[in-house]
Amino acid sequence: MSAFPPPRRAVALALMVVAPLLWSTAGVLTRHIQSAGAFEMAFLRSSFAAVFVFFALLVLQRRSPWPALRAAGVPGLVSGAMWALMFTVFIVALTLTTTANVLVMSSLGPLCTALLAWFFLREPIPARSWLAIVAASVGMAAMFGAGFEAGEPRHLVGMALALAIPVAGAVNIVTLRKSAAHLDLMPAVMLGALISAAVTLPFALPFHASGRDLLVLAALGVFQLGVPCMLLVLVSRTLTAPEIALLALLEVVLGPLWAWLGAGEAPGYATVMGGLIVLAALAGNELAALMQRRRAP
Repeated sequence: MSAFPPPRRAVALALMVVAPLLWSTAGVLTRHIQSAGAFEMAFLRSSFAAVFVFFALLVLQRRSPWPALRAAGVPGLVSGAMWALMFTVFIVALTLTTTANVLVMSSLGPLCTALLAWFFLREPIPARSWLAIVAASVGMAAMFGAGFEAGEPRHLVGMALALAIPVAGAVNIVTLRKSAAHLDLMPAVMLGALISAAVTLPFALPFHASGRDLLVLAALGVFQLGVPCMLLVLVSRTLTAPEIALLALLEVVLGPLWAWLGAGEAPGYATVMGGLIVLAALAGNELAALMQRRRAP
């Protein structure tokens, strides 16, 4: 069992806002990479994440994470594989198609998660969540629809790869929800980072990263991968699978904001309006849930 107790709902919601806030820094931080290529970035980012999670768990739990990983068995392997797939495929898909295409495919995450949670966990999906999923999808389409391309074969291949991101995310969240009560799946984040590093290493050689690149990639590994992914594992013990997937969309909404503040890339009108629609969908879903709980005896 996990050494971390399930957080209270209010705390879990706050942590599930912090997680996508950290994930969303990827775009603006990678703008400061000088020499490293895509696969080199993926390898170094995953390597730094694996080292961070290992030592974080060693300090927080006061024991090596390896026994807990072995005890996690098949769920730990599944979760680790899904983390590795998400860590790796995003970078590869971006080399084949546009960012808009990748993000539009990623926006299918809440739908995939809701369906898998209903089928495998029998978690009821209230009407408010379905409405939020539809509204968030409309907002995502408004944000990135103008940049959507599918004419060239490479775009179709990139989009097919990007489709693995929401599917892997859904499988991972359902696995975490199903096993959170009796297994510690926090070390699976470390396993996923190790697998991702091993897969991308052959394509990352020879290394060209500068000293500045190493600092940026270390920050990405710790704050953009390690910390938020550990937070997601923690909140999976409290929040439902559709809620987690919906709140994770904040990453896509906040990404353009970071790019504007940190790199001077002003978002367009469609991006702003689409982002507001997504935010309204997420806020409306949580407010409706709060009102429902207050009416309950």
